[in-house]
Amino acid sequence: MLRSLSTALFSVLCLTVPAQGVRFGSSDTAMTRAFHWAKEQALHYKGKPGDPVGPWYESALPPRNAFCMRDVSHQSVGGAILGLDAENKNMLTLFARNISGTKDWCTYWEMNKMGLPAPDDYRSDREFWYNLDANFDVLSATWRLAAWTGDSSYICDPLFRNFQEKSVGPYIDSWVLQADSLLTRPAHPNAPVPYVESEKFDRCRGLPSYSEGIPNMKVGVDLVAALYRGLMTYADILRQRGQTADAEKYLLKAERYRTRLEADWWDDSLGRYHTWYSNDGRFGSGEGETFLLWFDALHDTARARRTIDHLASVKWNMENTSYLPFLFYREGYWDTARQTILYLADPRTPRREYPEVSFGVVQAVVMGLMGVNVLPGTRTVSTFYRHSGDGDAWLADLPVLGTKISVRHIGSQKSAFFNTGSKAVIWRAEFSGMHASATVSGRARPMQQQQDKWGHTVSYVEVPVRAGGHIIVVAN
Repeated sequence: MLRSLSTALFSVLCLTVPAQGVRFGSSDTAMTRAFHWAKEQALHYKGKPGDPVGPWYESALPPRNAFCMRDVSHQSVGGAILGLDAENKNMLTLFARNISGTKDWCTYWEMNKMGLPAPDDYRSDREFWYNLDANFDVLSATWRLAAWTGDSSYICDPLFRNFQEKSVGPYIDSWVLQADSLLTRPAHPNAPVPYVESEKFDRCRGLPSYSEGIPNMKVGVDLVAALYRGLMTYADILRQRGQTADAEKYLLKAERYRTRLEADWWDDSLGRYHTWYSNDGRFGSGEGETFLLWFDALHDTARARRTIDHLASVKWNMENTSYLPFLFYREGYWDTARQTILYLADPRTPRREYPEVSFGVVQAVVMGLMGVNVLPGTRTVSTFYRHSGDGDAWLADLPVLGTKISVRHIGSQKSAFFNTGSKAVIWRAEFSGMHASATVSGRARPMQQQQDKWGHTVSYVEVPVRAGGHIIVVAN
C-alpha cells in the first residue's frame, strides 16, 4: 500500500510537468497562486547574459538596475531556491572582493549591472553611503548559502575569509562598534574633514542602522542584533573549520552584544525594545524590531513573544513586511505567516513589486510552510509542515545540497521525500508533538524528540535517501 502510494506521489510531483525549476502546489489554492506569482516575479529580476557585471538579479530600489548588500543578504536563499546560484555567487564575491582599508573596511553598499559602485551611493572611497549592519548581514548570508548549497567556498575561499576576518576585527574597531562603546561612540567616526551635515556622503558614510529616516542617531537596535549574529556566524564558521578555541572566543564576544541588548534596549513600560538611541542620549521607537528576529537575537521568550505580537499588529513598509512571513513561520505564528504572504501577493497591495517581496515569499513557502532546511556542515535535509489543519502541500525539483528533492506533506503526520537528483542525502522528517515511533516505508522505527525554544515538542527520524530514492514516513 505504501509503495503504491509512494509511486503515485512520485508521479504527481516529478513526472507530470516538464522540468521548469522548483514548483509548489497545495490544497490551499490561494497559497499556490501566491507562490506562482512570487516565482515568476522574482525570476523577472534576473539580469541579462550580456550584462558587464556578470550574473546578477535586481536587489535594490528599482529601476537602478543594481544590487545592494542588505537586499542580496535577504534575497539570497530565495535565489538559491529558484536556481540563481551563479547570481548569488557573483554578487557576494563582488562584495567580498571590494572590502578595503581606504573605505574603513566597508565594501560597496550597492553595485550596478555595469559592474560599478552605484553612483547614487558612491563618489569615492571617502564619499559614499553605507549602512553598518551590512558586513554582518553578508557574512550571515554566505553561511546560510554554504549550508543550503553545500558550496563550502562561501566560507573557505580566501576572498570570503578575508571579508570575514576584516568584518569581525578592524571593521568593528574602525567604526567604534565594541559592545561597551555602542552608546558612547562618536556619531561619525570616519567622516571626511571638514564634516558637512547637509552633504549626504558625509552624513551617511557609516549609518548605524538600516533605518535611514531617523536624524541624529548614534546607533540602532538592528545594528546591535547584526553584530551579535555576525560574531555568532563567525564562531560557527571557525567551529566548522575545527578552530574550536577561537570559536569560543567569538561566542563570548557575541554574547556581550546580546547582554547589552537585553540590559540597555528593553523598555518595561512599553513592553518592547527601543529601536534607536540618539546622539543627545535619548531612546526612541520605530522601525527595527524586524531585524531582532532576522538576526535571531532574542533568547528571552517572553520578550520575543511581545516583539512578535507587536510586529504582527502594525502595518510596516514593504521592505520590512517582506521579511515577516518566513519569520512568523519560524516562530510558530503559522496563520499570521499565511495571511502576510497573501497580503504581499495581492495585486492590490502597493509596492508588491519591490524585489525583496517576491524572494521573501518564495523563502517563506519553502523554508517556512514546508519547513525545508539544511543542518549546516552536513548532508541532512529536514522537513516540517507548518500548516494548521489537515491540508496537504508539495514541492518538486527543489535544488539543495547539489541535488534536487521533491517533498509532499499529507496532513500533519505523513510526509514523502524523493531524491530526484544525483547525490545522496539524509532526510530528517520532523513532526509536531510527541510521537514514540514512525513507520518508515512500511517498517517501524523509533523517533527522537527535541524541544523548540517555545517548549514545543518536535519528533523526528533520520533516514538516508540515495539518488533516485524515495521514502514515506508516517508519525504514529
